[in-house]
Amino acid sequence: MSSNETHGATAASSAFRQPRAVWAVAFACVISFMGIGLVDPILPSLSSKLNASPSQVELLFTSYLVITAVAMLFTGWVSSRIGAKYTLIAGLVLIVAFSATAGMSGSIGQIIEFRAGWGLGNALFIATSLVVIVGSASGGFAGAIVLYETALGVGIACGPLLGGLLGNVTWRGPFFGVSVLMLIALVATVALVEPTPRPEHRSSISEPIKALRHRDLAATSVTGLLYNWGFFTILGYAPFLMRLSPLRLGAVFCGWGVLVAVFAIFGAPRLKARFGTARTLYGNMALMAVVSLVIGVFPDNRTAVIAATIASGIFIGNNNTLVTTAVMSIAPVPRPVASATYGFVRFIGGGLAPYAAGKLVEHYNTHVPFIIGAVAVAAAGVVLSTVHRALEAADSDEADPGVSQQRLDAEAAVRDTPGLPEEAVLAEQALVEDRVFGGGVVDDAGRAGGSSAAESR
Repeated sequence: MSSNETHGATAASSAFRQPRAVWAVAFACVISFMGIGLVDPILPSLSSKLNASPSQVELLFTSYLVITAVAMLFTGWVSSRIGAKYTLIAGLVLIVAFSATAGMSGSIGQIIEFRAGWGLGNALFIATSLVVIVGSASGGFAGAIVLYETALGVGIACGPLLGGLLGNVTWRGPFFGVSVLMLIALVATVALVEPTPRPEHRSSISEPIKALRHRDLAATSVTGLLYNWGFFTILGYAPFLMRLSPLRLGAVFCGWGVLVAVFAIFGAPRLKARFGTARTLYGNMALMAVVSLVIGVFPDNRTAVIAATIASGIFIGNNNTLVTTAVMSIAPVPRPVASATYGFVRFIGGGLAPYAAGKLVEHYNTHVPFIIGAVAVAAAGVVLSTVHRALEAADSDEADPGVSQQRLDAEAAVRDTPGLPEEAVLAEQALVEDRVFGGGVVDDAGRAGGSSAAESR
């Protein structure tokens, strides 16, 4: 058995030998990652039962993601003052409260408002969940990363299915379901997770905005915004074109979610290793633009819309990981700052796209938003090409035998806040590469050697 295969087997086995505190946070991660796809199966039901237009219903995405985007600017500031555990708990409390009140709402306007509060809670949670899992793990650093990746995959894949099952009973079901499950996770987290140490450096709210002055970070962040525009156009408006029950919509988006998870965790690292970050992303952007264009050309063909939507999961999964790779590998600022900056910019694009899609359909037709989405994704590839040389240099550094600053940074990032879910995938890939290149850079507890992993560029 090769050292790479041995490492994979060891990490996988150690992932499930963790204390109860880690399992509590992992369970909460699964429910949190369900949050985006959970509402997809009930969008048409909400529109018909609450007498709301599709563009009004799309504001469920907008309020959730725009608030998440803005909150990413100060999650590091909060965490550096009260610690990751209490930031995590604050996020869980908000999710429990606002998902429950959304379920009790009597109008689409109320649900939109409460969904915004849910987005704030989700931002606080996702920014700190990875660092809490790694900090509480006893089954090894690599095992903790694998467990987090598992939670990410299960949440993305199962969110639409749970939404469809509960939404088939009542549109209130998914909201109450999340509230109950997150309440269980909250109680377990409060009881089992030990307080985490506060970082030595206190974050500034202005740092992520000031970081946009750097050309490479600005270009890759705009790439994320444009790509997310196409992504959330499909995720937000395609359900209205399928004319399916909540249960069947849940099945469609479960298939989509499985592909997102598989390619985010397994496909993207392999494609990057073979073709490089930039070239893989160019191909993915082009193919995703084609998928969006298929929906735009054939919006009345249900089979075409369903097939294109499910297939988009392949490119969305790859892009989620690799655009994050692009941002983090060439950002000339510390990774927590880059995470906050990129999270802010990309979620703005994701939040505005569904509402814009609804308005474009109202004023024009169902072709327009998906054609614009295709153009946006193609434009993302063009913007990315402006930093091609920097990405090639970063890939070259990462592939160097021995100590690599790229790998050190990726491994250290899972201990910093704010963090992004995709950072777990990057850290796992860095660990694998350390074994392949024989550098022995990081031990199983996640302690970096050779040079300071926290070193700022």
